[in-house]
Amino acid sequence: MTRRGFVSAAGAAATAGQGHASEHKHDHSHQAVPSDLTLRVKALESLLVEKGLVDRAALDALVDTYEHKVGPRNGARVVARAWTDPAYKRRLLIDPTPAIAELGYGGQQGEYMVVVENTPQVHNVVVCTLCSCYPWPVLGLPPVWYKSAPYRSRAVIDPRGVLREFGLDLPADVEVRVWDSTAEIRYLVLPERPAATEKFSEDQLAALVTRDAMIGVAKVMLPPDGANA
Repeated sequence: MTRRGFVSAAGAAATAGQGHASEHKHDHSHQAVPSDLTLRVKALESLLVEKGLVDRAALDALVDTYEHKVGPRNGARVVARAWTDPAYKRRLLIDPTPAIAELGYGGQQGEYMVVVENTPQVHNVVVCTLCSCYPWPVLGLPPVWYKSAPYRSRAVIDPRGVLREFGLDLPADVEVRVWDSTAEIRYLVLPERPAATEKFSEDQLAALVTRDAMIGVAKVMLPPDGANA
């Protein structure tokens, strides 16, 4: 879903209700999107565009950069370091927040991190059923679909179905674990390292890691042309 489709889709989601609600505690209020703040931002953006003060395409490009590139690159570096440094990986899984801080990432929305590792037997997926808690320091801006009511409810009720909609069809013998973020805890998925990457540098590995793989709705894949080899 694009940012442009956000308000219409969110409005539909709001009328559909809140869906599943978990029992974890948040210390902030919850409401169906779009929020009043979202609508105000949308109105302000429309006004600025109408006055010719900003370019709509430039705004979309800026949001896309922070949602897909700048933010997730931090998490990708964490993943690549864990793949190449066994000692770092142990620290990351045992005490994630200081391990992530070793690479210079931390702060608001990432004060207490939990890292869950994908294996051939277990696949992890992250959601926030009551709002949109998200680890900004390592993943950047949360995607629109992550904040939507359908994802927040169905990821818990039918995680395999949701993953199939993202193009990920897991074998029946793979256990799917769903992790529900809270106001205090943010999750990061440590994806499986793809095969045939033994000779890849840390930078080459980081270039393979996507935001969706660190949320758990995708796997890390080699490019079809083997450009990173």
